Amino acid sequence: MAESMKGLKRTHRCTEVSNKLIGETVTVMGWVQKRRNLGSLIFADLRDRSGLLQIVFDENDVKPEGFAKAETLRSEFVIAVVGKVTKREAAVNESLATGDIEIRATELRILSESLTPPFPIEEASNTKEEIRLKYRYLDLRRPDLQRNLIMRSKACILTRAFLAEEGFLEIETPVLNKSTPEGARDYLVPSRIHPGNFYALPQSPQLFKQLLMCAGYDRYFQIAKCFRDEDLRADRQPEFTQIDMELSFVDIDDVIDVNERLLQKLFKEILDVDIKLPIQRMTWKEAMERFGSDKPDTRFGMELKDISDIVKDCGFGVFAGAVENGGSVRGINAKGQGSMPRKKIDALVEFAKGYGAKGLAYLVINDDGTYKSSFAKFMTEDELEKIAERMEGKPGDLLLFAADKSKLVFDVLGGLRLKLAEDLGLLDKNVYNFLWITEFPLLEYSEEQGRYVAMHHPFTMPMEEDLPLLDTNPGAVRAKAYDIVLNGNEIGGGSVRIYQSHIQEKMFEVLGFTKEEAYERFGFLLNAFKYGVPPHAGLAYGLDRLIMLMAKEDSIREVIAFPKIKDASCLMTEAPNVVDKKQLEELCIVCTKTEDKEGE
Repeated sequence: MAESMKGLKRTHRCTEVSNKLIGETVTVMGWVQKRRNLGSLIFADLRDRSGLLQIVFDENDVKPEGFAKAETLRSEFVIAVVGKVTKREAAVNESLATGDIEIRATELRILSESLTPPFPIEEASNTKEEIRLKYRYLDLRRPDLQRNLIMRSKACILTRAFLAEEGFLEIETPVLNKSTPEGARDYLVPSRIHPGNFYALPQSPQLFKQLLMCAGYDRYFQIAKCFRDEDLRADRQPEFTQIDMELSFVDIDDVIDVNERLLQKLFKEILDVDIKLPIQRMTWKEAMERFGSDKPDTRFGMELKDISDIVKDCGFGVFAGAVENGGSVRGINAKGQGSMPRKKIDALVEFAKGYGAKGLAYLVINDDGTYKSSFAKFMTEDELEKIAERMEGKPGDLLLFAADKSKLVFDVLGGLRLKLAEDLGLLDKNVYNFLWITEFPLLEYSEEQGRYVAMHHPFTMPMEEDLPLLDTNPGAVRAKAYDIVLNGNEIGGGSVRIYQSHIQEKMFEVLGFTKEEAYERFGFLLNAFKYGVPPHAGLAYGLDRLIMLMAKEDSIREVIAFPKIKDASCLMTEAPNVVDKKQLEELCIVCTKTEDKEGE
């Protein structure tokens, strides 16, 4: 039966008890990990967020009623124990921080009993994720998840301290905002007081942090909750957290400098990993041409090579046709994989088709220097040798090629490169390769909308030398934007902002907004810009993704206390759910079922 603490106070967490306290009496509290009954002795492993500690109940040390209670202990009972710290007489456990000591109990209180948990509370659980998320409050007791959330907390504390030292002010921005549908889909919140009107939850604090620069606050930061109503992936959630910042009177180098030092501090303090500064920078164009990605993983090679000039007039129509139609032919070298079975090569072809490719061409360099290929019969020996030389091919290598519009070729080979690296075990989670990607395209053309859209957002400053191209060739304009990439993951991104009204108006014009439409959507920002706005720039990190990589996890769900699943629902609370009819009536909302064309 559960007891009260009756004035009993915990003196130590489990792993705060050490051999320095041998002979002293301590009070510890936590959950029973497991219990072993040896007759006159009962052993229990006590667990709290710090770790495990062995408790010994000896019928000669503990009162009879206390020993009787010890016999009833089960996993996940919550207990308080008073006892003396002693050196373990046997079975020292070197894998535990407390493995050379134990508590000889003199008093036991059962504070709370527990049902048998639906899965073991243990490290590296094999339990299905759906079960773990349904009982997340139990899942969160597991040591690996607790370490992750402790790491997250430490990262936030260190970030706050570092940015405060750098002169940043922590300022909260509103959660109920005006919807500005330019980018991802908003989560909408109906207004009861203004029937038929809606707030939007913030996708980022972007506009407000720019207004704070207009207001003269100079350096702002916030660890901000953000929301996007979009499809989920392993590293994406409908609600997520940003480390958000904005700085006045700065340019690209100033933002990069403060953020490199922030990352250096976090990785040293939390992981004892030294990040060498400055971090390498690479333009978007170079990243795409070398890695087929604007967030390249540089832990391994297998870089893309362009062979378009070699094959533009060759007899293989797939290659020659791609070049003739304005595309390109590029390849990667899977070194030492020339003996890969045809079945696996065919699987790679199917993988490429998943990106929209019509196929994938391959060339094997045999050990004797001859070639085996899906296209060799259409090529001359000289052309094959030039291709092998360009690809730095050696006997035993497998060369893989894609031919199409360059964007598709980049997508296919960029994805294929990562798949091969994963299949071949080239991705070392103990290596942290950082990279700045700069000079992104300012705009990208949307076939769906029939207009240019901002690659980042409409307030990104074009590179000054490219400003004339806004009138003549908008797609060629580069942005003063920068992303910080870690091991093939974008962990943060930002840009220098437009602060001159004539450039902002030109940007809206290129995006297809009339002046009236621009003011309807962003009038409060544009009006603020009429009253003296400093040059400013900023950056935001995806905190969840950053911690995921630091914790060497494969999903951000493992570093978020209460995450959603792929359909944006919560298995534990069963959100989203229906609401009371009266609540809907107050909001002037009627829910109706939609029917498809067949009326099903």
